[in-house]
Amino acid sequence: MEPIDSDVLLAADVEPSRANLAEVPTVSVVIPTLNEARNLAFVFNSIPSWVNEVVLVDGRSVDDTVRVAKVLRPDVRIVQELRRGKGAAIRAGLAAASGDIRIIMDGDGSMDGADIQAFRDALIDGADYAKGSRFCAQGGSADITRLRRFGDWGICLLIRVLFGAKYTDGTYGFKAVRSDCLEKIRIDTDGFEVELLIDIRAHRAGLRTVEVPCFETNRIHGRSNLHALSDGLRCLRVVVLERLRSYDV
Repeated sequence: MEPIDSDVLLAADVEPSRANLAEVPTVSVVIPTLNEARNLAFVFNSIPSWVNEVVLVDGRSVDDTVRVAKVLRPDVRIVQELRRGKGAAIRAGLAAASGDIRIIMDGDGSMDGADIQAFRDALIDGADYAKGSRFCAQGGSADITRLRRFGDWGICLLIRVLFGAKYTDGTYGFKAVRSDCLEKIRIDTDGFEVELLIDIRAHRAGLRTVEVPCFETNRIHGRSNLHALSDGLRCLRVVVLERLRSYDV
């Protein structure tokens, strides 16, 4: 069943509906990592103190990622994921988390943990799903290249034409979802394209979606695991396959 078509709202435009969640919902932050030991101090220090749980999913790091995480935050939950790919890590982390609200952020220091409050507030105020956007009003990026920006624009155009979802950013990984909506998204991919897959399935499932303005900085240390051409082709493949896929909520 296709959802009723509607525009994606900015978080500030959502009408309060706090009955949708507990008065003080618990919040889990899921962080997929691969050799991010040198970045974790910034990432962890940026996470608000009221966050109930941090779940770090490690994809076979060969540095001290896990040890550093435990030193910085003794209560961190560590999930070891043997399958390769960001999608596999996110799926494992969301499944292991226990919060009413589950927020996904990267472990490379390019995302500001202070934005977690805006994601939480968007869901408390009535959204089912909140996606970060670098390209909506008040968003931005110091890291995006012209090629990647053009590719993201093309992906947003495709999903608007094929699905009716009016997103401004299709490949950004800062996201939040209500725990009781996870089954409707049903993540079943292992690669970088997971971020786009979640966006499409949230729309097709009829989840009330808002975009949260975010500013992306450069990763602090290390090399990106992103491969613009191959990952772009994987995103295109996901769009096509999702359009051909029948969908029952």
